[in-house]
Amino acid sequence: MGESEPVLVLGIDPGTAVTGYGIVRKEARNPLALVECGVIRTKPRDALPQRLAEIYEGVTELIRRHKPNVLSIEDIFYARNVRTTVVLGHARGVILLAAAHAGMEIHEYPPSEIKKAVAGTGAATKLQVQFMVARLLRLKSAPQPTDAADGVAAALAFALAPDLPTIESIRRRDYIIPTG
Repeated sequence: MGESEPVLVLGIDPGTAVTGYGIVRKEARNPLALVECGVIRTKPRDALPQRLAEIYEGVTELIRRHKPNVLSIEDIFYARNVRTTVVLGHARGVILLAAAHAGMEIHEYPPSEIKKAVAGTGAATKLQVQFMVARLLRLKSAPQPTDAADGVAAALAFALAPDLPTIESIRRRDYIIPTG
């Protein structure tokens, strides 16, 4: 992605009951902008395969509609209940599959890194994250519900990361380094 090209980041806070998402536009000279945010809800009584299919279809629809360049997703956290961790892993799997099928660049961040990127501390509360998401994007109020704000925060973790040059971008420059 070139420096002047806008980047659309799809941030996702995965869950089997509620998957939060946020799409943020990052442009070189313009402030970050929220394009859309919300949640994908599944029915608790539905079987896990049905819920995973709904999450996959919801994410695929977002990708089709907005054509984001990057997926920024909350990495797995280790819950006390092993079943919770495993089920969350299934949700992440179908989200990663949707992004991979779309050819998206994928970045995974631990929850504490997302909180630190947005609120300055990895121990930030949900309320602090919501407040900072609203401030960073100049919104009148924080995205609701909190899962949507967490999805936006995941997108911001990528969008706010330092733009360090890659080896490939340096190789593409047409200049000669003077010697001696």
